[in-house]
Amino acid sequence: QVQLVESGGGLVQAGGSLRLSCAASGRFFSSYGLGWFRQAPGKEREFVAAIRWSAGSTYYADSVKGRFTISRDNAKVTVYLQMNSLKPEDTAVYYCAATRSATQAMGDMMSHTRYDYWGQGTQVTVSS
Repeated sequence: QVQLVESGGGLVQAGGSLRLSCAASGRFFSSYGLGWFRQAPGKEREFVAAIRWSAGSTYYADSVKGRFTISRDNAKVTVYLQMNSLKPEDTAVYYCAATRSATQAMGDMMSHTRYDYWGQGTQVTVSS
């Protein structure tokens, strides 16, 4: 079992920045992948970014590419999502998730059905 705890959400003006953190604990292995998803009111959960822990390979949704950066701290077993140039449409609850089935395929890493463990979510609100 893996536990994920997110932090770092909040309210920011458009054009601003936030950094989300997700600390993993429990039976977490370097073969896993960690991802960020978000869900806005009335919308489906969507992929934001992911990282394969051992290889460090990263994957991004087109909507955030060039603005968001996912990274990891091996010692702290924590993944970060640095969000710059935020837009009102980035407003959502952001969830951290872990998959035991990390692959090199972008399509796999984007699919929320492949993720086995989920955090409780953290609210990000971007005002215009």
